[in-house]
Amino acid sequence: MKKHIPNFITTLNLFSGCTGIIIALTYRIDYAAYFIALAALFDFFDGLAARLLHVKSEIGKELDSLADVVSFGVLPGIIFYQLMAASPNIPVAGSYLSIFALIALIIPVLSAVRLAKFNLDTRQTTSFIGLPVPANALFLGAFPLIKMQAGFSDSLSWLTIFTDNYYILAVIAIGMSLLLVSEIPLFSLKFRNLKFADNKPQFILVLFAVISFSIITFTAIPLIILAYILLSILFKPDPE
Repeated sequence: MKKHIPNFITTLNLFSGCTGIIIALTYRIDYAAYFIALAALFDFFDGLAARLLHVKSEIGKELDSLADVVSFGVLPGIIFYQLMAASPNIPVAGSYLSIFALIALIIPVLSAVRLAKFNLDTRQTTSFIGLPVPANALFLGAFPLIKMQAGFSDSLSWLTIFTDNYYILAVIAIGMSLLLVSEIPLFSLKFRNLKFADNKPQFILVLFAVISFSIITFTAIPLIILAYILLSILFKPDPE
C-alpha cells in the first residue's frame, strides 16, 4: 500500500490544478491562484512521502510530470490569459476569444517542454537547469493576488502598472516561459544538512522570503522567485 501513497498525493496536485482551472474560467482568477499554491504544497509532499517511505516508481515520475503540466502550466496560463484579456490597453477587446491574449499559452507550452527535458536530463539530480515549473507558476499566479491587494490599498495602487498593462504582462509571460527552457543552472531548495556553510543560498532565500512576505505579502512572491534566480547566478550551482 505504501508505494501508492506518493502517487495519491500527486493526484491531489492534479485535482487542485483542475479545480483552479474551473475557477479561473469563471473569471475568479484571484481564487484560482490559491490552487497553484495548494498544488505546490501537494507537489512538495509527494516527493517527501516517496523519500520517507523509500519508494520510487516510473509511473510516479510520469504522473508527477503530467500533474505539473496541468497545475503549473495550464492553470497559470489561463490565469494570465484572463489578466491579459481584461487589460485596458489590449489591442482588440470585447470579443469572446481574445486572440492577442492567446500569447499567454506560451506558459503551458514551454512548461510541458521543460518537464519533458527534466525527465530526460541526467544533469538535474541535485540542482536544476532552467526555472522549475512550480516556481514559475507561483511567480505568475501572484499577479491576480497583487492586483487584488493593490485594489484594497492606495499605497499599492501603482502595482496595477504591472497587473493591468497588456504589453508588460505579455513580456512577463514570454520572459518567464523562456527561463523554463533556458540553460541557467539553479540550486535546489533541498537542504543537504543544517549547516549554513553548505546551504548558504537556501538559508538566504528562506530568510528573505519570510521577511518580505511578512511585510508585503503577495507582492513578495515575484520578488522571492527573482531572488532565487539571482542567488543561483551568484552562487553558480554545478549541474549534477
